[in-house]
Amino acid sequence: MGSHIRPRVRAPERWHWPVGVSLSSEIGYERRGFSEDTWTWEIRPIIDQQKGPWYWSFNPSVGRALHGDNTRKGFEFSPNFKFSCDLVRKVTAGLEYYGSLGPVTEFHPLRDQQHTIFPSIDLDLGPEWEVNFGPGFGLTSSADRLILKLIVGYRFDF
Repeated sequence: MGSHIRPRVRAPERWHWPVGVSLSSEIGYERRGFSEDTWTWEIRPIIDQQKGPWYWSFNPSVGRALHGDNTRKGFEFSPNFKFSCDLVRKVTAGLEYYGSLGPVTEFHPLRDQQHTIFPSIDLDLGPEWEVNFGPGFGLTSSADRLILKLIVGYRFDF
């Protein structure tokens, strides 16, 4: 259990780039019983595109522990991908991948990396809300075998 705050800035749509480009920075807290690191920081560039009902994104993020067992490890590379399709007007189904490969200076051996796949659902509750949930299945022995994800977000318009 924990919570995260993730401010995000995006290139304006009026620039008419072929893909979306944005950058977010996330500060997060998780209780010690759920994570070795209670406070973390992540920098997440995001490249994405919506074509009709289809959506994809790539997030080559780097992050580090600010408080906890892994503080001295420095920045670690965690690539993330998402592919999804609008099923009906308010519901999108997708497949998400979350990885943790190790320090940016030298990746861990495959057995120590974390690779997780999430079948997911996104609900459209209006332009200011983000709702995403699904079960995650670990693909390596270092990943959680099963994890449930729920994201509820609110977009502030400054």
